[in-house]
This record gives sequence, structure tokens and C-alpha cells, in this order.
Amino acid sequence: MNRRSPPCRSRLSFMNRVFFLISAYLLVLLLPLWLSWSLGWPPRPWHQEIASGLGMLAFSIILVEFILSGRFRRISSGIGMDVTMRVHQVMARLALGFAVLHPLFYQGSKTGGPRPWDVTRQLTLTTDLTALATGIAACLLLPVLVLSAISRTKQNYRYEVWRLTHGIGALLIAGLLLHHTIAAGRYGSQPVLTTIWAAMTAIAVGSLLFVYLVEPMRQRLRPWKVVSVRRLTPRQWELRIGPNGHDGLTYKAGQFAWLNVGNSTFSLHENPFSISSAPAAGPEISFVIKELGDFTGSLEHIRPGSHAYLDGPHGSLTVVGRTEAGIVLVAGGVGIAPMLSILRQNRLTSDARDLKLIYGNRKESQIVYREELAGEDVVFALSEPDEDWGGEVGLVDGALLDRVLAPKQYSQWLFVLCGPAVMMDVVEDHLIARGTPSHRILSERFDYD
Repeated sequence: MNRRSPPCRSRLSFMNRVFFLISAYLLVLLLPLWLSWSLGWPPRPWHQEIASGLGMLAFSIILVEFILSGRFRRISSGIGMDVTMRVHQVMARLALGFAVLHPLFYQGSKTGGPRPWDVTRQLTLTTDLTALATGIAACLLLPVLVLSAISRTKQNYRYEVWRLTHGIGALLIAGLLLHHTIAAGRYGSQPVLTTIWAAMTAIAVGSLLFVYLVEPMRQRLRPWKVVSVRRLTPRQWELRIGPNGHDGLTYKAGQFAWLNVGNSTFSLHENPFSISSAPAAGPEISFVIKELGDFTGSLEHIRPGSHAYLDGPHGSLTVVGRTEAGIVLVAGGVGIAPMLSILRQNRLTSDARDLKLIYGNRKESQIVYREELAGEDVVFALSEPDEDWGGEVGLVDGALLDRVLAPKQYSQWLFVLCGPAVMMDVVEDHLIARGTPSHRILSERFDYD
């Protein structure tokens, strides 16, 4: 019999992690504001105080954004990669809004150089061009950084180029804002605040250096090699790798890893892919990869024996520790990869939970591992079927779910979703409308714009 944690303990543990992370996040964001207030200086006009507060909040958010990059497993695996990245995106836009409003609230304020009788800088704003220039430069660069991230997929930027420019841009903004805050800020120039801002900036920069320098050095100690590359469908491949001189990767079914094949560990040519193999199957790991360009367009040229590196595991799309009697896996296209991992793990460990897979594609030729899946409780759906197709026809939507699911499954089973964002939006909305509790819906998203 499988040992499972009580559901209340699992949910309580999750909520404790969420509460801790939210509390820590708010503490870091509000710390500079609290310290500025604790100085007890005479207040300036209300609009100037709001301007300072907006500027400090914008800078705090930007520095915390370095941590919310999705590459720190203690954060992303604790609350979900999709939640981490969504917060990263939303807060970046909020920081941009604060940064834009920050100088506007200074309109009409008196300016001038330092005055001996105004040691708290209550009466005038600085006119130091150097101090102002770094703030202006950061305010001009920040919208470029945010907008380039929003339009990355639409503009078809090469991922490696975007990742490099995004990192350099973030570093430049952090440096510019640190100088501006200390040199031009009324509160930031005080020793306590200067120390706090410098420490926060150092931690932010250190987190980026960890991802780009420390983690690659660690990966060099745990190399992998390509075992096989096999075409599954006209545009989908199976890539299998094995550990080279170590025991392999400890992961849970449904998680993903950043994969780097044929490059140095310091290369930017790495991409996130869901693991399709089962942890119980042994040390070799397999991925289902769809050709989309760049690395994915060169899979046919990869040869067995090529070196590879992994950064993982990441993600929380896993059913480990769940106590529901059954699980519904809903996959669209290449979103089948983590579902295969869960299905295979379930089979190899003789898991007693019932499993049902709903697997949608455009054409029949896009279905992967059809013979293997035939032994499972699976519903195939095609949006553009041939005339002789005997399965479900149409998109994976509410109508399809109602045809293949029973009311008991809606209310008592666990749902795991992976696929196109539109499909997941429709399915999630329908599940909620049918009474499925939100804590029984697991999904991870990586594109929001």
C-alpha cells in the first residue's frame, strides 16, 4: 500500500509556504519605506512624500524581481513555477507604473543645491545633474525591458539573445537606480538606508551571478550524455539522456528541467522541457520536444554520445502526496510530456489511484506513444480529424469534459492540466463552474502575453 500524507497536512503545508513567502516578499518591499519613516524627519508636502515612496517601492520591486526569475527551486517548486513567473511579470509592470509616476509627483517642487540650514532636505530637491541622470536613464530603460519581455514571443526574438539582453538590462537598471537613490534621494543618502539599498542590490546581483556562473559550474560536475534521439511525429521528437559518471537526477513525475545539449555549461543555449520519463524507470531521462525553431529545430542532427547538462528539477505539477482517489490528466499537444511521466510512474509503482487521460491534438499524426497509451483509460480528441477518425472530435473544452467525465470525478478527483493557454483557461473555468475545488486543479503556465 502506498503511504500518503493526510490531505489537510498537505494543504496546510502549502499554505504555510505561501504565507511565509508572501510575508517575506512584503517585508523586503516595505523595509526601506519603514526605515525612512523611522528617521523621524519633518515631512515635506504630501506629493513629494508620495513621490519618494513610489520611487522606493519601484526600486524594491525591481531588486526582488531578480529572485523571482524561476530558477530558484525553493521558491518555484514551493508555490509553482507558473505562480512565480506570473508574480514576476505582474510586479515588473507595477514597478514600471510606480517609476513613471515617481517624477510626476515632484512637479512644482522647489529645487536647489544643499543648504546648511536644511540638513534633512525638507525644502528643496537636488539639482545634481549626475544624480538625476542615472534615474532618468533607468526610467527610460525600464519600459524597454518590460515591453521587450511582453512582446518576446510575438516578435520572434531568439530566446538566447533575449535572455542575455534581459539580464544585462536588469543589471544596468539596478546599478543606475542604486546610484540615483543614494545620490538624489532624501532618505537614501542616510547611512542606514544606503547600507540597506546596497545590500539588497548585492543580493539581487548575486542571484543573477548564481544562475549564470555558480550553477553552470555545478552542472559541470554532473554531466549527461545523449542516449538516443527518435522522431515520434513529423514535428515531435523523443530525446533520451543518461548520467555520465553520477547517479542521475532525483525528481518527481510531472516536473521539468532546463536542458543544454552540445554546449558549454556557461552557454545561454538551454531550454525548459517537461520530463516524460518516470522516476521509477531508472536514471535515464526522456523528453518529448516539439520543433519550434532554434535548438528544437536541430534535433535530427544530435547524435548519441553528445554531452548534455541539466538544471533541475523544477516545477510543482506533481501528484506526489495527493490523496484523491482518481486523477484526470488533461493534455494538449506537447503538453502530454508531464502526463506521460505521471502515467508511467503510476504504472511502475502499482499506484492504486484511477487515472484518466484526455489528450487533444489537431491531427491524428500528432499523437505520440499511441500504442503505449492504448492500455490506459484515454480519450483522444482531434480538432481536424480525417473522415475515418473514430474518437472525439473538437477542442478539449467543457462540452468534451461533460461527455467523458462523471459528476463524482468533477467533485472528488484531482485534475492536472498542461497544454496551450487557451485550452487551460477553458478547462479551468469549466471545472470551477462544475464545482471542482481550486486546490484540486494543478497547472503550470509559462506564457502569459
